[in-house]
Amino acid sequence: MSDDGTHEAKTTYREAMREALREALGSDDRVFLMGEDVGRYGGCFGVSLGLLEEFGPERVRDTPLSESAFVGAGIGAALAGMRPIVEIMTVNFSLLALDQILNNAATLLHMSGGQLPVPLVIRMTTGAGRQLGAQHSHSLEGWYAHIPGIRVLAPATLEDARHMLAPALADPDPVLIFEHGSLYNVSGELPESTVPVDLDHAAIRRPGTDVTLITYGGSLPKVLAAAGALAAEGISAEVIDLRTLRPLDDSAITASVARTHRAVVVDEAWRTGSLAAEVSARIAEGSFYELDAPVERVCSAEVPMPYARRLEEAALPQTADVVAAAHRAVD
Repeated sequence: MSDDGTHEAKTTYREAMREALREALGSDDRVFLMGEDVGRYGGCFGVSLGLLEEFGPERVRDTPLSESAFVGAGIGAALAGMRPIVEIMTVNFSLLALDQILNNAATLLHMSGGQLPVPLVIRMTTGAGRQLGAQHSHSLEGWYAHIPGIRVLAPATLEDARHMLAPALADPDPVLIFEHGSLYNVSGELPESTVPVDLDHAAIRRPGTDVTLITYGGSLPKVLAAAGALAAEGISAEVIDLRTLRPLDDSAITASVARTHRAVVVDEAWRTGSLAAEVSARIAEGSFYELDAPVERVCSAEVPMPYARRLEEAALPQTADVVAAAHRAVD
Protein backbone atom coordinates (compact mmCIF):
# COMPACT_ATOMS: atom_id res chain seq x y z
CA MET A 1 0.00 0.00 0.00
CA SER A 2 1.33 3.46 -0.92
CA ASP A 3 1.65 6.47 1.37
CA ASP A 4 -1.70 7.86 0.16
CA GLY A 5 -3.51 4.63 1.01
CA THR A 6 -3.98 3.29 -2.53
CA HIS A 7 -3.07 -0.30 -3.27
CA GLU A 8 -0.14 -0.92 -5.59
CA ALA A 9 0.70 -3.97 -7.68
CA LYS A 10 4.07 -5.10 -8.99
CA THR A 11 4.05 -5.03 -12.77
CA THR A 12 6.14 -4.28 -15.85
CA TYR A 13 5.79 -1.73 -18.63
CA ARG A 14 4.82 -4.58 -20.99
CA GLU A 15 2.13 -5.84 -18.61
CA ALA A 16 0.83 -2.31 -18.05
CA MET A 17 0.40 -1.89 -21.81
CA ARG A 18 -1.32 -5.28 -22.01
CA GLU A 19 -3.74 -4.33 -19.23
CA ALA A 20 -4.53 -1.09 -21.04
CA LEU A 21 -5.35 -3.07 -24.17
CA ARG A 22 -7.43 -5.54 -22.17
CA GLU A 23 -9.40 -2.71 -20.58
CA ALA A 24 -10.01 -1.04 -23.95
CA LEU A 25 -11.19 -4.26 -25.59
CA GLY A 26 -13.40 -5.15 -22.65
CA SER A 27 -15.07 -1.77 -22.25
CA ASP A 28 -15.95 -0.90 -25.86
CA ASP A 29 -17.10 -3.32 -28.56
CA ARG A 30 -15.88 -0.89 -31.23
CA VAL A 31 -12.26 -1.42 -30.18
CA PHE A 32 -10.17 -4.07 -31.90
CA LEU A 33 -6.44 -4.74 -32.19
CA MET A 34 -4.76 -5.54 -35.50
CA GLY A 35 -1.19 -5.99 -36.69
CA GLU A 36 1.53 -8.49 -37.54
CA ASP A 37 1.68 -11.38 -35.05
CA VAL A 38 -0.51 -9.65 -32.45
CA GLY A 39 -2.74 -12.73 -32.11
CA ARG A 40 -1.40 -16.27 -31.91
CA TYR A 41 2.18 -15.14 -31.34
CA GLY A 42 1.17 -12.60 -28.71
CA GLY A 43 2.92 -9.64 -30.33
CA CYS A 44 6.53 -9.28 -31.39
CA PHE A 45 7.35 -7.89 -27.92
CA GLY A 46 4.75 -9.94 -26.04
CA VAL A 47 2.42 -7.04 -25.28
CA SER A 48 -0.75 -8.70 -26.61
CA LEU A 49 0.01 -12.18 -25.24
CA GLY A 50 -3.23 -13.94 -24.24
CA LEU A 51 -5.61 -11.38 -25.71
CA LEU A 52 -6.56 -13.56 -28.69
CA GLU A 53 -7.67 -16.35 -26.36
CA GLU A 54 -9.62 -13.87 -24.26
CA PHE A 55 -11.34 -11.82 -26.98
CA GLY A 56 -11.23 -13.98 -30.11
CA PRO A 57 -10.00 -13.47 -33.68
CA GLU A 58 -12.59 -10.80 -34.54
CA ARG A 59 -11.19 -8.46 -31.88
CA VAL A 60 -7.49 -9.45 -32.09
CA ARG A 61 -6.60 -9.75 -35.76
CA ASP A 62 -3.37 -11.02 -37.28
CA THR A 63 -2.67 -9.19 -40.53
CA PRO A 64 -0.63 -9.85 -43.68
CA LEU A 65 2.89 -8.40 -43.77
CA SER A 66 1.84 -5.13 -45.41
CA GLU A 67 1.93 -2.04 -43.21
CA SER A 68 0.36 0.13 -45.89
CA ALA A 69 -2.56 -2.30 -46.21
CA PHE A 70 -3.41 -2.81 -42.55
CA VAL A 71 -2.86 0.83 -41.53
CA GLY A 72 -5.14 1.75 -44.44
CA ALA A 73 -7.69 -0.79 -43.19
CA GLY A 74 -7.45 0.78 -39.74
CA ILE A 75 -8.16 4.21 -41.21
CA GLY A 76 -11.18 2.82 -43.03
CA ALA A 77 -12.46 1.13 -39.88
CA ALA A 78 -12.09 4.38 -37.92
CA LEU A 79 -14.02 6.27 -40.60
CA ALA A 80 -16.76 3.63 -40.30
CA GLY A 81 -17.15 4.23 -36.57
CA MET A 82 -14.83 1.61 -35.10
CA ARG A 83 -11.96 2.33 -32.68
CA PRO A 84 -9.02 0.38 -34.12
CA ILE A 85 -5.67 -0.05 -32.40
CA VAL A 86 -3.04 -0.82 -35.04
CA GLU A 87 0.30 -2.25 -33.94
CA ILE A 88 3.33 -1.68 -36.16
CA MET A 89 6.15 -3.97 -35.09
CA THR A 90 8.94 -1.35 -35.02
CA VAL A 91 9.09 2.29 -36.06
CA ASN A 92 11.15 1.63 -39.19
CA PHE A 93 8.28 -0.45 -40.60
CA SER A 94 5.96 2.54 -40.16
CA LEU A 95 7.76 4.15 -43.11
CA LEU A 96 6.00 1.60 -45.31
CA ALA A 97 2.69 3.13 -44.12
CA LEU A 98 3.82 6.75 -44.15
CA ASP A 99 1.58 7.56 -47.13
CA GLN A 100 -1.46 6.30 -45.20
CA ILE A 101 -0.50 8.15 -42.02
CA LEU A 102 0.55 11.45 -43.60
CA ASN A 103 -1.76 11.72 -46.60
CA ASN A 104 -4.89 10.08 -45.21
CA ALA A 105 -5.10 9.73 -41.43
CA ALA A 106 -3.66 13.17 -40.68
CA THR A 107 -5.54 15.08 -43.38
CA LEU A 108 -9.07 13.71 -43.71
CA LEU A 109 -10.65 15.68 -40.86
CA HIS A 110 -9.22 18.93 -42.22
CA MET A 111 -9.95 18.21 -45.88
CA SER A 112 -13.55 17.22 -45.11
CA GLY A 113 -14.29 20.38 -43.15
CA GLY A 114 -14.58 18.42 -39.91
CA GLN A 115 -16.90 15.75 -41.29
CA LEU A 116 -14.47 12.79 -41.27
CA PRO A 117 -12.69 12.24 -37.96
CA VAL A 118 -10.20 9.38 -37.85
CA PRO A 119 -10.17 8.02 -34.26
CA LEU A 120 -7.28 5.65 -34.89
CA VAL A 121 -4.52 4.62 -32.48
CA ILE A 122 -1.24 3.34 -33.92
CA ARG A 123 1.25 1.74 -31.52
CA MET A 124 4.86 1.02 -32.41
CA THR A 125 8.13 0.12 -30.74
CA THR A 126 10.90 2.67 -31.09
CA GLY A 127 14.48 3.26 -30.04
CA ALA A 128 17.88 1.61 -29.91
CA GLY A 129 20.02 0.00 -27.22
CA ARG A 130 19.07 -3.62 -27.93
CA GLN A 131 21.56 -4.56 -30.65
CA LEU A 132 19.01 -4.72 -33.44
CA GLY A 133 21.21 -3.06 -36.02
CA ALA A 134 20.76 0.06 -38.10
CA GLN A 135 17.42 -0.95 -39.63
CA HIS A 136 15.56 -1.60 -36.38
CA SER A 137 16.98 1.00 -34.00
CA HIS A 138 15.46 4.26 -35.20
CA SER A 139 13.95 7.04 -33.09
CA LEU A 140 11.67 8.74 -35.60
CA GLU A 141 9.13 10.25 -33.21
CA GLY A 142 10.33 13.72 -34.17
CA TRP A 143 9.45 13.03 -37.81
CA TYR A 144 5.87 12.27 -36.85
CA ALA A 145 5.72 15.21 -34.42
CA HIS A 146 6.28 17.37 -37.52
CA ILE A 147 2.90 16.35 -39.00
CA PRO A 148 -0.23 18.45 -38.25
CA GLY A 149 -3.41 16.47 -37.66
CA ILE A 150 -2.01 13.76 -35.40
CA ARG A 151 -1.14 13.46 -31.72
CA VAL A 152 2.18 11.85 -30.80
CA LEU A 153 2.64 10.18 -27.39
CA ALA A 154 5.75 8.72 -25.75
CA PRO A 155 4.85 6.93 -22.49
CA ALA A 156 7.95 6.60 -20.33
CA THR A 157 6.50 5.36 -17.03
CA LEU A 158 4.34 2.46 -15.88
CA GLU A 159 1.48 4.86 -15.17
CA ASP A 160 1.59 6.36 -18.65
CA ALA A 161 1.91 2.94 -20.29
CA ARG A 162 -1.19 1.83 -18.39
CA HIS A 163 -3.35 4.95 -18.68
CA MET A 164 -2.50 6.77 -21.93
CA LEU A 165 -4.42 4.41 -24.20
CA ALA A 166 -7.94 5.26 -23.00
CA PRO A 167 -7.71 9.02 -23.67
CA ALA A 168 -5.91 8.25 -26.94
CA LEU A 169 -8.88 6.16 -28.09
CA ALA A 170 -11.23 8.98 -27.10
CA ASP A 171 -9.34 11.49 -29.27
CA PRO A 172 -11.07 12.24 -32.60
CA ASP A 173 -7.66 12.63 -34.24
CA PRO A 174 -5.21 9.84 -35.06
CA VAL A 175 -2.86 9.12 -32.16
CA LEU A 176 0.58 7.55 -32.50
CA ILE A 177 2.03 5.89 -29.40
CA PHE A 178 5.78 5.27 -29.37
CA GLU A 179 6.86 2.57 -26.88
CA HIS A 180 10.62 2.43 -26.34
CA GLY A 181 11.84 -1.15 -26.55
CA SER A 182 14.17 -0.75 -23.57
CA LEU A 183 11.20 -0.04 -21.29
CA TYR A 184 9.17 -3.24 -21.77
CA ASN A 185 10.97 -5.12 -18.99
CA VAL A 186 11.06 -2.17 -16.57
CA SER A 187 9.19 -3.18 -13.41
CA GLY A 188 7.77 -1.33 -10.47
CA GLU A 189 4.72 -0.61 -8.38
CA LEU A 190 1.63 0.61 -10.20
CA PRO A 191 -1.30 2.04 -8.20
CA GLU A 192 -4.49 0.10 -8.87
CA SER A 193 -6.44 3.29 -9.45
CA THR A 194 -5.07 6.59 -10.71
CA VAL A 195 -6.47 9.72 -12.27
CA PRO A 196 -6.60 9.66 -16.09
CA VAL A 197 -3.45 10.77 -17.88
CA ASP A 198 -3.59 14.34 -19.13
CA LEU A 199 -2.34 14.13 -22.71
CA ASP A 200 -1.97 17.89 -23.04
CA HIS A 201 0.68 18.48 -20.40
CA ALA A 202 4.24 17.44 -19.70
CA ALA A 203 5.16 16.02 -16.29
CA ILE A 204 7.77 17.16 -13.80
CA ARG A 205 9.41 13.87 -12.83
CA ARG A 206 11.85 15.53 -10.44
CA PRO A 207 11.76 19.16 -9.21
CA GLY A 208 14.93 21.22 -9.24
CA THR A 209 16.31 24.74 -9.20
CA ASP A 210 19.67 24.81 -11.03
CA VAL A 211 19.09 23.28 -14.47
CA THR A 212 16.17 21.84 -16.47
CA LEU A 213 16.66 18.44 -18.10
CA ILE A 214 14.04 17.88 -20.83
CA THR A 215 13.45 14.45 -22.35
CA TYR A 216 10.87 11.77 -23.16
CA GLY A 217 10.40 8.03 -23.63
CA GLY A 218 13.34 5.68 -23.25
CA SER A 219 15.76 8.45 -22.29
CA LEU A 220 13.86 9.29 -19.10
CA PRO A 221 15.56 6.65 -16.88
CA LYS A 222 19.00 7.87 -17.99
CA VAL A 223 18.04 11.49 -17.34
CA LEU A 224 16.67 10.67 -13.89
CA ALA A 225 19.92 8.85 -13.13
CA ALA A 226 21.83 11.93 -14.29
CA ALA A 227 19.73 14.11 -12.00
CA GLY A 228 20.60 11.83 -9.11
CA ALA A 229 24.31 12.02 -9.92
CA LEU A 230 24.11 15.81 -10.18
CA ALA A 231 22.31 15.99 -6.83
CA ALA A 232 25.23 14.14 -5.24
CA GLU A 233 27.41 17.00 -6.51
CA GLY A 234 25.11 19.66 -5.11
CA ILE A 235 23.40 20.52 -8.42
CA SER A 236 19.59 20.49 -8.33
CA ALA A 237 18.20 19.32 -11.69
CA GLU A 238 14.55 19.52 -12.66
CA VAL A 239 13.47 16.70 -14.99
CA ILE A 240 10.69 17.36 -17.50
CA ASP A 241 9.09 14.37 -19.24
CA LEU A 242 7.44 15.75 -22.39
CA ARG A 243 5.10 12.71 -22.69
CA THR A 244 3.23 14.29 -25.62
CA LEU A 245 5.51 15.28 -28.49
CA ARG A 246 2.75 16.82 -30.57
CA PRO A 247 1.38 19.14 -29.38
CA LEU A 248 4.31 20.15 -27.18
CA ASP A 249 3.56 21.64 -23.77
CA ASP A 250 5.33 24.97 -24.25
CA SER A 251 4.11 26.35 -20.93
CA ALA A 252 5.74 23.56 -18.91
CA ILE A 253 9.05 24.09 -20.69
CA THR A 254 9.09 27.86 -20.32
CA ALA A 255 7.95 27.72 -16.69
CA SER A 256 10.76 25.34 -15.79
CA VAL A 257 13.40 27.38 -17.62
CA ALA A 258 12.13 30.47 -15.79
CA ARG A 259 12.88 28.66 -12.52
CA THR A 260 16.30 27.22 -13.40
CA HIS A 261 17.60 29.56 -16.16
CA ARG A 262 19.43 26.67 -17.85
CA ALA A 263 18.26 23.85 -20.11
CA VAL A 264 19.58 20.52 -21.42
CA VAL A 265 17.46 18.69 -24.01
CA VAL A 266 18.03 14.93 -24.29
CA ASP A 267 16.76 13.16 -27.40
CA GLU A 268 17.76 9.71 -28.69
CA ALA A 269 17.15 10.83 -32.27
CA TRP A 270 19.87 12.29 -34.47
CA ARG A 271 20.76 15.88 -33.60
CA THR A 272 20.11 17.41 -37.04
CA GLY A 273 16.44 18.30 -37.48
CA SER A 274 15.54 16.56 -34.22
CA LEU A 275 12.79 17.14 -31.70
CA ALA A 276 15.59 18.45 -29.49
CA ALA A 277 16.20 21.12 -32.12
CA GLU A 278 12.53 22.13 -32.01
CA VAL A 279 12.46 22.29 -28.21
CA SER A 280 15.71 24.31 -28.21
CA ALA A 281 14.24 26.74 -30.75
CA ARG A 282 11.10 27.21 -28.68
CA ILE A 283 13.19 27.92 -25.59
CA ALA A 284 15.15 30.51 -27.57
CA GLU A 285 11.94 32.07 -28.86
CA GLY A 286 10.01 32.09 -25.59
CA SER A 287 12.61 32.13 -22.82
CA PHE A 288 15.71 33.78 -24.29
CA TYR A 289 16.00 36.42 -21.60
CA GLU A 290 15.55 33.79 -18.87
CA LEU A 291 18.64 31.86 -19.98
CA ASP A 292 21.94 32.21 -18.13
CA ALA A 293 23.68 29.78 -20.51
CA PRO A 294 23.19 28.41 -24.03
CA VAL A 295 20.76 25.52 -24.39
CA GLU A 296 22.59 22.18 -24.44
CA ARG A 297 21.51 19.22 -26.58
CA VAL A 298 22.40 15.57 -26.02
CA CYS A 299 21.50 13.38 -29.01
CA SER A 300 22.63 10.23 -30.79
CA ALA A 301 25.68 10.25 -33.02
CA GLU A 302 24.93 11.08 -36.66
CA VAL A 303 25.57 7.56 -37.92
CA PRO A 304 23.42 4.51 -38.72
CA MET A 305 23.09 2.75 -35.38
CA PRO A 306 25.93 0.22 -34.94
CA TYR A 307 25.21 -3.39 -34.09
CA ALA A 308 28.23 -3.97 -31.84
CA ARG A 309 27.22 -3.30 -28.26
CA ARG A 310 30.12 -1.00 -27.32
CA LEU A 311 29.68 1.03 -30.49
CA GLU A 312 25.92 1.23 -29.98
CA GLU A 313 26.42 2.47 -26.43
CA ALA A 314 28.92 5.05 -27.69
CA ALA A 315 26.44 6.30 -30.30
CA LEU A 316 23.53 6.72 -27.86
CA PRO A 317 23.03 9.45 -25.24
CA GLN A 318 24.18 8.09 -21.89
CA THR A 319 23.82 9.31 -18.32
CA ALA A 320 27.41 10.59 -18.28
CA ASP A 321 26.70 12.68 -21.40
CA VAL A 322 23.71 14.30 -19.70
CA VAL A 323 25.76 15.05 -16.58
CA ALA A 324 28.51 16.61 -18.69
CA ALA A 325 26.00 18.77 -20.57
CA ALA A 326 24.46 19.92 -17.29
CA HIS A 327 27.90 20.90 -16.04
CA ARG A 328 28.52 22.94 -19.17
CA ALA A 329 25.27 24.78 -18.56
CA VAL A 330 25.82 25.37 -14.85
CA ASP A 331 29.56 25.87 -14.49
